[in-house]
Amino acid sequence: MGTMASLTVGFDLDMTLIDSRPGIHACYLALAARTGTYIDADLAITRLGPPLVEELAYWFPAEDIPAMATLYREIYLEKGITAAPAMPGAREAIAAVRAAGGRSIVVTAKYEPNAKLHIEHLGMEPDAVIGDLWAEAKAGALREHGASVYVGDHVGDVRGARTADAYSVAVATGPCDERELREAGADVVLTDLTAFPEWLAAHTRRERRPDQSESF
Repeated sequence: MGTMASLTVGFDLDMTLIDSRPGIHACYLALAARTGTYIDADLAITRLGPPLVEELAYWFPAEDIPAMATLYREIYLEKGITAAPAMPGAREAIAAVRAAGGRSIVVTAKYEPNAKLHIEHLGMEPDAVIGDLWAEAKAGALREHGASVYVGDHVGDVRGARTADAYSVAVATGPCDERELREAGADVVLTDLTAFPEWLAAHTRRERRPDQSESF
């Protein structure tokens, strides 16, 4: 069995595999209406990536955040899942990993049950979905699953990849631009996931070169 049989690629979810902005925007508007608290939903969706509680802290006192997170997640079931389309190239990126003989996993800061609902709704088929992990904390799941590559849109994703000693592939489809991603330590920055299959093919060829005797 060759090297590519053990290839595991991790993917972030929000703004990497899915465009969650429409649903999240609707959820914040609904949360504001339910609680009578002003929330700038337009602003909130420009800084997706960190855990929900970090965004809620801009709008609610600390003692209210656990209850607001619970309420938000209830609203999300109604408004967040079906409103989020796949990002361009997302399905093809997962398929490219499988075609290379590898496994794909999703490692996200999103509440894990909702992350799984997104994947199911869009008919994506990663091998595992792990939620509730942000930035460096993603490294534990990446290591546990043997991921050698992690793909994400945020500098927090780059930090997670670096902490796990995984190759950091960044996509400039979220709140962080190419310069920020490179400065954070990304090994490569792609415009979006449509470029990923070609990159993966080149990457696996490079990985094979040290041992040309392996058979696949």
